[in-house]
Amino acid sequence: MGRTIDDLEAYLTRLDRRFERELDTFLLPSSLVGTAIAISVADSIVMLDVDIGMVPADAARQLAVFRKLLEHNVTDLLYTSYGVERDEIVLSGCIELENLDLNELSAILADIELALAHHVPALKKLAVA
Repeated sequence: MGRTIDDLEAYLTRLDRRFERELDTFLLPSSLVGTAIAISVADSIVMLDVDIGMVPADAARQLAVFRKLLEHNVTDLLYTSYGVERDEIVLSGCIELENLDLNELSAILADIELALAHHVPALKKLAVA
């Protein structure tokens, strides 16, 4: 028998994570960025997303930010990666619901928290420098 969204909810509770659930989406508050970590389940895929901020309008700043995002993807992140969706910088990761376990969820959330604590402040400075 595979995992269900209720298993995901139980894992979040065991990890002592505060969250709000609306249907197949969980929102975990994040004081580091001022936005929530969104965890959604669709077609048996668990997707974790955090909106980081807008892509800078200035081309030179864009280049600097994109370079730093790619460097972070290679050097610091194991379970997540930075990307751009429309004009928004996002940090995201995913796993099949069936393969999700407590340790895997904990590792993905730790990856996100590392990025929020160590990358985002510098990225925001770089975007407006």
